[in-house]
Amino acid sequence: VGCDRSKNLMDICGEKHFQAFVCDALSVPIRSGSCDACISIAVIHHFSTAERRLATIRELARLLRPGGTALIYVWAMEQEYKNQKSKYLKEKNGSKNKEKEMNTGTAQRPLSDRGPDNSSQDSAWSDQLLNGLKDESCGAKPVADFRLPVHTNRTSFHSQDLLVPWHLKGGTKKKEESVDTVLVPGGSKESQELSPVFHRYYHVFCEGELEAACRSLDCVRVQKSYYDQGNWCVILEKL
Repeated sequence: VGCDRSKNLMDICGEKHFQAFVCDALSVPIRSGSCDACISIAVIHHFSTAERRLATIRELARLLRPGGTALIYVWAMEQEYKNQKSKYLKEKNGSKNKEKEMNTGTAQRPLSDRGPDNSSQDSAWSDQLLNGLKDESCGAKPVADFRLPVHTNRTSFHSQDLLVPWHLKGGTKKKEESVDTVLVPGGSKESQELSPVFHRYYHVFCEGELEAACRSLDCVRVQKSYYDQGNWCVILEKL
């Protein structure tokens, strides 16, 4: 049984006759203790505070039966580990110009005015994010205002909390959408059209951070903690 925040992705699962539904990782509509195993891949690093990230792990543990296990993957701050570059760094795009516009280092707009669903909730989210960042360590750069660094794809991370550009290819931008646009490189007809770029929030984890969060919960024990291709990973057992 699978679940995700995206209805479009769940529709694709439905077309393939998979059992999947839309939900929030902070509140999964499954009975407590009913799962033999749970997998959380590339989810928890999208939550903006340490409290929310811990709550997500706690919710994952709630679903497990005693003796059940969970596997968690999150993006690592360390994309070079033990003198080895991750697959993410190795997979260069080939186009030197594609990410050129993302090298400015900061988002062009404050987060409180970052997208089509702009509301007072966005401003509150920004305030909460900044308060959460005050306690972050691991050598991350302090945030002085409402701006977050914009990551240059396929490069090392220089901040734990950042925005990663998502290039929407072949999409058409609606008038009411307030998103950045870039010129798609190449010689095709598509290259003459502006393609919207969305910025997704990430909190990349330092070594030991995910494991420490898991160990703070009394209901689980850490079976294994390891690094895998630019990700920090933990296997938990429900007590």
